[in-house]
Amino acid sequence: MAEDEVNYASVVIKTKKQPQSEAKIEKETVYDEVKVNKEPTQGPLSDKAAEKCRRYQQLACCFGILCVLLVLSIIGVCVYLHESTENELNKLKSNQRILLEEIQNLTKLNNIFSSDYENLTVKFDKLTVASTALENNITMLTAENQNLTTASTALENNITTLTAENQDLRRERKILTEQIETMEKTWNEQNVSRAQWSVDQYCPKGNKGRSCTSCQDGWKKQFSSCYAYNDAPPSDQRNWEGARENCSTKNSDLAVVFDQTEKDYVNTQSPVIKGIQGYWIGLRAEGGKWRWIDGSDLTNQAWIQQQPAVDGQCVTSLQGREWESVSCDENNAWICEKKALSV
Repeated sequence: MAEDEVNYASVVIKTKKQPQSEAKIEKETVYDEVKVNKEPTQGPLSDKAAEKCRRYQQLACCFGILCVLLVLSIIGVCVYLHESTENELNKLKSNQRILLEEIQNLTKLNNIFSSDYENLTVKFDKLTVASTALENNITMLTAENQNLTTASTALENNITTLTAENQDLRRERKILTEQIETMEKTWNEQNVSRAQWSVDQYCPKGNKGRSCTSCQDGWKKQFSSCYAYNDAPPSDQRNWEGARENCSTKNSDLAVVFDQTEKDYVNTQSPVIKGIQGYWIGLRAEGGKWRWIDGSDLTNQAWIQQQPAVDGQCVTSLQGREWESVSCDENNAWICEKKALSV
């Protein structure tokens, strides 16, 4: 069987569209050609072939109609979409104007908020500085409060201690007061005894009654004092402290010299006797100075040539020579002195 010839049919559909300028422009839409079988030109067709050919023609016609309907549907959809798009565009433009107005309003509000923000930032910075200063003050005050609390606690402890000590002192004061009263009583009794002893010593009884003298027996009166030299043998001689203790048993002390006249007299009470190297007087070295036993310093440094290099040196007097510095631990004779009784 020879190849069937195919004829192509073209379908042209015209649509009318009104643009915004309302001008009518015709558009032609050319669709794909429709391929149809031509009747064979050669030879006669059989009934079966003719029937087949008619069927093909009917199918081609139906296909063309379907294509036309499809194109019409597409055109309608496009027109609808165009109109919908235009409406949407108008809505979008309207919304754009509204949004622009809102943007302008928001811009104004943003400027106002920016200005307020800057003002608030400045205020916040000031408040931050003030807050920092306040925190520093709080820290300092807290430390001072802790120090004051510690000091207060220590003060309370001191007050408690002092209160207890005060109570102890009061008890001690009471005890001392009682002891003083007892001692005063004893002292008064002793004073009476001493007074009686002094009367007996300075005013001894004789055949003609009592006869009073300025110094006791064995003492020599000179100036306003009584002197007694103890020319003990070497076996009975004493060191400086021992000699002073002996004088104290006689209500006296080692001799203290105030001027040259008294110094010359003390020398006469320092006789040169066998076995005696000197007589202790009340002068010794203290703190690098020559000091008398009454606490006064030696004023005339010419009376003794040696300087008090160290403590522990005491002075002796001997007739016919200057005063001499010797160790206080040496044994020597001594001279006692006490006030003379005014009669």
